[in-house]
Amino acid sequence: MSILVNKDTRLVVQGITGREGAFHTKQMIQYGTRVVAGVTPGKGGGWIEGVPVFDTVQEAVNARGANVSIIYVPARFAPDAILEAADAGVALIVCITEGIPVADMVRVQAYLDHKDTRLVGPNCPGVITPGEAKVGIMPGHIHRPGPVGVVSRSGTLTYEVVYALSERGIGQSTAVGIGGDPIIGTTFLDVLEVFEDDPDTDQVVPIGEIGGNDEERAAQFIADRMTKPVTAFVAGRTAPPGKRMGHAGAIIEGGTGTAAEKIAAFEEVGVRVANHPAEIPDLVAALI
Repeated sequence: MSILVNKDTRLVVQGITGREGAFHTKQMIQYGTRVVAGVTPGKGGGWIEGVPVFDTVQEAVNARGANVSIIYVPARFAPDAILEAADAGVALIVCITEGIPVADMVRVQAYLDHKDTRLVGPNCPGVITPGEAKVGIMPGHIHRPGPVGVVSRSGTLTYEVVYALSERGIGQSTAVGIGGDPIIGTTFLDVLEVFEDDPDTDQVVPIGEIGGNDEERAAQFIADRMTKPVTAFVAGRTAPPGKRMGHAGAIIEGGTGTAAEKIAAFEEVGVRVANHPAEIPDLVAALI
């Protein structure tokens, strides 16, 4: 079993004719993802990597049965690309694009609140269910199938933790990069809820960072609802207040959003928190 994407995923790539879209389309196909269509307005009728290109997402859905979209569209066009996919009835949208203004994402999120569509991202690495489907930019070869769900705000930390788990012989059910922007479509809490309901996920590893209160809200959900073991890591223990660190959402403002606060919130509900990513496989292995 898996969450969000699997072998039945039928993917449409928005922005498939661009450099990033074309490159990662090839990588996803090589991994085994069923990429059934691409979309670039004005370039319908063409082909990329054996994939038919359409002018609109609705055409791709109607002609090819696409049910998941991934967006490699420049920031100024990405909000409209998300709305287009939602209007076409796509169930899951993964937005890789970074640099989308917060005001634009507020508008997009308000619109999606009235749609039966889940957005992952923006500014995220995507979603991968090892051995079934890769919808994103992550290096597929470091993942292996298994029972540990991974959810992270940081793409590179996701890769580091997944690699360490795989080297230890511990596979992943699904790894989800939710993105590090202030406004994102899917939160830690959302992913934890889905992992909790997945019968083939035995443990969950959330990887957090400074800024916002997503980790604190996740800790409350863990206390109230989670029955599965959780091992966490929070980056940014030495980050100075008032300075953005990497992601747009990774900033300590008004004395809140610190790593210490997030670690304390996890530990108060019984979550084991690693001091550094390399400790995670040992903590996870102890409960297998």
